[in-house]
Amino acid sequence: MNNDIADLRTEYASRELLETNMAPNPVSQFETWWREALDSAIPEPNAMTLATASSDGIPAARIVLLKGFSQKGFIFYSNYKSFKAVQLNENPKACLVFLWKELERQVRITGLVNKIPEKESDEYFLSRPRGSQIGAWASPQSQVIDHREWLQREFEKLTKQFDGQELNRPPHWGGYLVQPVIVEFWQGRPSRMHDRIQYSLDEKGSWKKERLAP
Repeated sequence: MNNDIADLRTEYASRELLETNMAPNPVSQFETWWREALDSAIPEPNAMTLATASSDGIPAARIVLLKGFSQKGFIFYSNYKSFKAVQLNENPKACLVFLWKELERQVRITGLVNKIPEKESDEYFLSRPRGSQIGAWASPQSQVIDHREWLQREFEKLTKQFDGQELNRPPHWGGYLVQPVIVEFWQGRPSRMHDRIQYSLDEKGSWKKERLAP
């Protein structure tokens, strides 16, 4: 069985990645790849792995959804009492990974994490579907619960309680901004000779672009 797993291989050969064709900063380059991912109709191109670590170095990773990006950084939302939030409070650094396998591409973003302004979290919360709004109130994310029926009862109770009312954002829920300091763009190539271009932020706030060995 293990030999069967080891024999699983895909040869990548659809594109190449050259320094001369890349933007001067990683967010602009990400925007180019993002638009190509959208144009390619990839399912949920905003799905990304979010990796965090506690103060004692214990790592954790999960899939979350990118909800916005700009030259300031990359935004996602969560319960501020969740396990990821606990780790970010202890160690406000994270790594994001996008895998767009249809394009044979990967982007890895390492950065510093801060909560976004409350006003921005309020605006996004109000744009969510009502069921998602109620879910943010109902779910004590990452906490142990007795059974699924308990969670369903909480959801139904709050649905009735808030009937006909506009919901405000729970104080325990909001957005985070990942401010990049290292960004790597990976393009699959034949014979595992992949293209890897890394941007790193220097002390003066300028981006340095380098090629890494695959």
